Amino acid sequence: MPLHRTHQQPLTWAGMLMTLGIVFGDIGTSPLYVFKAIVGATGPITETVVLGGLSCIFWTLTILTSFKYIYLTLQADNRGEGGVFSLYALVRRFGKWLWLPAIIGAATLLADGILTPSISVSSAIEGLSGVPAFSGIIEAGNTLTVMVVAIILSLLFFFQRFGTKVVGFSFGPIMLIWFTMLTVLGVAQITHNPHVLASLNPKYAVQLLTQYPGGFWLLGAVFLCTTGAEGLYNDLGHCGRRNIRATWTFVKIALVCNYMGQGAWLLKHQGSDLGELNPFFEVMPPWFRLVGVAISTLAAIVACQAVISGSFTLINEAITLNFWPRVRVKFPTLVRGQIYIPSVNWLLWAGCMGVMFYFRNSANMEAAYGFFIVVAMLMTTLLLFGYMHFVRRWKLWLVLPLIALFFTVELANFVANAVKILHFPLLLVGVVLVLGVMFIWFRARKIINSFIEFVPLMDHVEALRELSNDKDIPKYATHLAYLTKADDASQVERWIVNSLLARKVKRAEIYWFIHVNYTDEPYTMEYRISELIDDKVIRVDFNLGFRVQPRINLFFRRVLEELDADHELEFRNKYESIKKGDFHTDILYVITERVLSVENEFSLRDGFVLDAYFALKSLSQSDRDAMGLDPNVSVVEKVPLVIAAPREVPLVRVHHRTRG
Repeated sequence: MPLHRTHQQPLTWAGMLMTLGIVFGDIGTSPLYVFKAIVGATGPITETVVLGGLSCIFWTLTILTSFKYIYLTLQADNRGEGGVFSLYALVRRFGKWLWLPAIIGAATLLADGILTPSISVSSAIEGLSGVPAFSGIIEAGNTLTVMVVAIILSLLFFFQRFGTKVVGFSFGPIMLIWFTMLTVLGVAQITHNPHVLASLNPKYAVQLLTQYPGGFWLLGAVFLCTTGAEGLYNDLGHCGRRNIRATWTFVKIALVCNYMGQGAWLLKHQGSDLGELNPFFEVMPPWFRLVGVAISTLAAIVACQAVISGSFTLINEAITLNFWPRVRVKFPTLVRGQIYIPSVNWLLWAGCMGVMFYFRNSANMEAAYGFFIVVAMLMTTLLLFGYMHFVRRWKLWLVLPLIALFFTVELANFVANAVKILHFPLLLVGVVLVLGVMFIWFRARKIINSFIEFVPLMDHVEALRELSNDKDIPKYATHLAYLTKADDASQVERWIVNSLLARKVKRAEIYWFIHVNYTDEPYTMEYRISELIDDKVIRVDFNLGFRVQPRINLFFRRVLEELDADHELEFRNKYESIKKGDFHTDILYVITERVLSVENEFSLRDGFVLDAYFALKSLSQSDRDAMGLDPNVSVVEKVPLVIAAPREVPLVRVHHRTRG
């Protein structure tokens, strides 16, 4: 019985305008810092660097963004949804090790959620240094600039709790103005120096990388032009494949025009050092500079919002797929898919503040930014191979050359960025910690679940019937619902049987066994009923997508109402009702909180993993809250979990001898 149906986004003008605001903020603001990073690292401006850099930018956008992501990766939609975990959900059955690239990609994307706000907003604010009124006041790296950026970012994270419904409608128009500005500024410079268009020839890229001294290492800066490509895949479900593809044509033209315009301006200044100048702002007429900085700041904020929202979605999926501890998830608006995770929000804020006060200006952030993005892309390429070959069943002779092309480009960029990231080990340590949390949570759950003992439920249903009919025992609840992990409807955990029949027996009118199965699809909401004894012992299986919050109390009430409306459940009690609109009945949910038994003995590795897991669990949201159950309708039973029982104890009885 479906509770929800997914749908595809149609191609509309409104959809394309929304796509500009949601999808292309990150990659759209890359002109703020890319050329500055390329030319600023080479000393005097030369034609080789300018045309070679432009050629590298154009072909990187073409090979990676246009071909890999827009054309190929967007085909890997999971019921209309995208992202590294959506892709993992499609291919995980084809390889037990595929969880590893999935969590590496997710950890590096979280780093992107920290670096994108910092580098985008700081690049925009630093543009004020070219405005006469702010000259000498706003300078890259000075305390005032850092504080202004910190305040803007703090306000942005503070307002996340209210959602973006109020201001979200303006994101599309803001980015339309932004991309129009990029195009106009670029074309104005190209008309003065059309020679810059020669950079479309890939020979200039080859010359820069192979002949120019240190040219290969400039790939680290070039790669910044494609930041946001992963983000557009993550936002597939919000806008739809057709809207993203149609809008990308306009976006790419605007980006290429602006990069070409910056190149044309640089060619006019060959032989001089770029210094602290940013070619993005230098192409602006002096009278327009203040307006340009204002538009840039707004565009940067839109880009920040996109990656922050993407981080919320990423962690929400990680929770469902058992890669992250359960944390509180809120829904600030009624907009589908819009969520707010307080702990992640303040983690990102703390990361942004740390990055700003550690690096202080955008130029210092560029190396770290490129490194984490290229790692995320490499992980997507691995998963994409599984999708193309095993899911789509493309032939290896077609798949392998494509994957080899992507790996060649991405590995080259990885090497160029890896050398620089070694100078900033703190960020690397932070990402490794996030990766460690995901690994520990995933591995520990596997260890624990492998030791849960299941028993046939049918062996105990008659005992449950007799217990329910025994009026001498006080009624524990009318509807007693246990949450079970048994995938097989004929089985149940032994501890549930013990809880019902072996300890303090629990009499109820109806015994329910509720199982939640997370599907590989994002928004599935279905359930099915299995009656072991009519109107006495019933199992409910919920099939929920990995983006659906398991609000079990709400869903179960809906099930009872539908069963009553269809006359499938014989329930008579003059004090209670399960009718829709007049629902008031006694439901009690029983959930387990598994704790390690003191009798466990296990290896050093497993001991470390489990100790870390239970330490994280103590800081995370309880299973009761995660399942959407209020304390007044649920009880928690602590169940000792014996993972590895101790060896036989060599205890010998000694008889006391008395003197004769």
